[in-house]
Amino acid sequence: MLLYEHPLSSYAQKVKIALREKGLAFDVETPQAIGSGGSAGSFAAASLRLEVPALIDGDARIFDSTIILEYLEDKYPSPALLPRDPVARAEARMIEDVCDTLYEAINWGLGEIGWFKRAEGKLADEMKAKAASQTRQLLDWLEGKLLGKTWFGGDFGWADLSVAPYLNRSVHYGIGPVEGTPLRAWHKRACERPSVAATFKEYEAARAGMANVAERLAAGTFRREYRDHRLEWMMKSGGVQIVLDGLAKNNIRFTWPL
Repeated sequence: MLLYEHPLSSYAQKVKIALREKGLAFDVETPQAIGSGGSAGSFAAASLRLEVPALIDGDARIFDSTIILEYLEDKYPSPALLPRDPVARAEARMIEDVCDTLYEAINWGLGEIGWFKRAEGKLADEMKAKAASQTRQLLDWLEGKLLGKTWFGGDFGWADLSVAPYLNRSVHYGIGPVEGTPLRAWHKRACERPSVAATFKEYEAARAGMANVAERLAAGTFRREYRDHRLEWMMKSGGVQIVLDGLAKNNIRFTWPL
């Protein structure tokens, strides 16, 4: 199997944790021109929206992290990542959906401000404060879903690997769960799992390469994708002018079809 990915992508991290939990061998490749909207070749043929992750498995060409997880669960059912109980399975999928949309948008927005310097000064401070408040609300919700359990699904599985990349990024932003809380303890346990530890190690290495991305954005190397939930976050969190400026400078894009 070949996984097109980027180590900073929380969506790709989910899939890598799942592959490692199932003990499946896979290669990884970061597509050329990722983040520009100009990727081509076999990755573009596999991923309609030019988004990572995309999985190549024999003749199968699969994009979207949730669909990839479902494919892996169907083809390689053991060890199972979803619980057997229908209610618990639905719960895991709902946690995943919230993380993939509402939580992802906050983390992505903080990256636009911190790494890509879309906002500075007072506006940046105001938007980061809103992101911190929104994150606290999400963490409270996740704390309720954990309900004193070791893992969200009883055993480590679908819900846990869906939460892990997003919550880990909040920790690195300094707005993760408070020390001494069950959710903080959950994060520490998750980081000790080999599948998660390997994935987070790759994330850490990739973070080091983000030092000059604001300059590369200004030079036209990136055209960042302002997809659905990300655009909503910008509009509701004070970033209307950021969107307008990005359109004027042609350094943001929207989802296919263009």
